Amino acid sequence: MKRMSLIFRAKANSALDRAEDPRETLDYSYQKQLELLQKVRRGVADVATSRKRLELQLQQLQKQSSTLEEQGRKALSLGREDLAREALTRRSGIQQQVSDLETQYQALQGEEEKLTLASQRLQAKVDAFRTKKETIKATYTAAQAQTRIAESFSGISEEMGDVGLAIQRAEDKTAQMQARAGAIDELLASGALDDPSGMRKDDITAELERMSSGSDVELELARMKAELSGGAAPTPAIEPGQPGSTPTDQPRFDK
Repeated sequence: MKRMSLIFRAKANSALDRAEDPRETLDYSYQKQLELLQKVRRGVADVATSRKRLELQLQQLQKQSSTLEEQGRKALSLGREDLAREALTRRSGIQQQVSDLETQYQALQGEEEKLTLASQRLQAKVDAFRTKKETIKATYTAAQAQTRIAESFSGISEEMGDVGLAIQRAEDKTAQMQARAGAIDELLASGALDDPSGMRKDDITAELERMSSGSDVELELARMKAELSGGAAPTPAIEPGQPGSTPTDQPRFDK
């Protein structure tokens, strides 16, 4: 089971390695960084919203505190010390709330500044990663194209390997056809095979025809010379074996 598990993991890792494209991985990483940056910006916006709400509450409480202070002074001026004391008591409670809200406001303000700074730093890192990502992608694409070209020239690529095999098969078939044609020509010339068209002749017949053609040319040339010189035209030579042929019947011509 351990061995099967090891083989399975090795096969899976090999398949993933072949399927993995570094450019797609870089794009995915960049997308994740953009999502993280968006979350940080959303957090900054949420903190800023909370800070703004506290700021509005502080303004309202400070306004109430000022109103109660004015009411206490007015009641005291009218001789209503009890009303003035009640107004100042309420104002004291509001002042405590204002103090608590101011503490929260300062904490939110500090958190907002931290998140804003983190967002700016993250934005710079994302921009730098994007530049590096595009550079790596361009370099990888160029290297991939260069590798494919080198493989094509060297003939080790799969496509060029198929082309090389096709060329080899074509050359083999051509050589086989040429050898077959040469063998048939030799058999026809030797008379081992008959030519149904009658156009093909063996070596002896072809040689006899060439000799006969050469003899006819020589006779025609001698006849023309005799006509030009005013002499009698030579008689054609009688082939041996024909009636009237003797060894002395063949004419002799001076060169």
